[in-house]
Amino acid sequence: MIERLLAAERALAEGQLDQAERLFAQVAEADERNAIAVVGLAEVARARGDEPAAAELLARALAIDPEEAAAARMLGPTARAASGGPQAAAASESASASASASTSFGARLGAWLRRLVGRGA
Repeated sequence: MIERLLAAERALAEGQLDQAERLFAQVAEADERNAIAVVGLAEVARARGDEPAAAELLARALAIDPEEAAAARMLGPTARAASGGPQAAAASESASASASASTSFGARLGAWLRRLVGRGA
């Protein structure tokens, strides 16, 4: 799965939105708890100018993993509160507070893997 995430991120960086979307979707389907894949789908939606879809996907990523810093940063406090009510806003605020300075895909992937291992999954 990691290879697909990396390939999807590469495709996104190269502007190959259809390929990136397909790869992120494959990972999200194979592992419905993979917040990084959902954030990737949101990045594709945003690149296509579909902000409502991006906001919905980012809220979904935060519901999966409230510590997903990229989703919290991309969604923003106002949209988080509007999209998921007080519980989502509180979880998102917590994620924003704990977000690291690094926004690279590799850093996000490493943080996600550390959380995953910490949960014993």
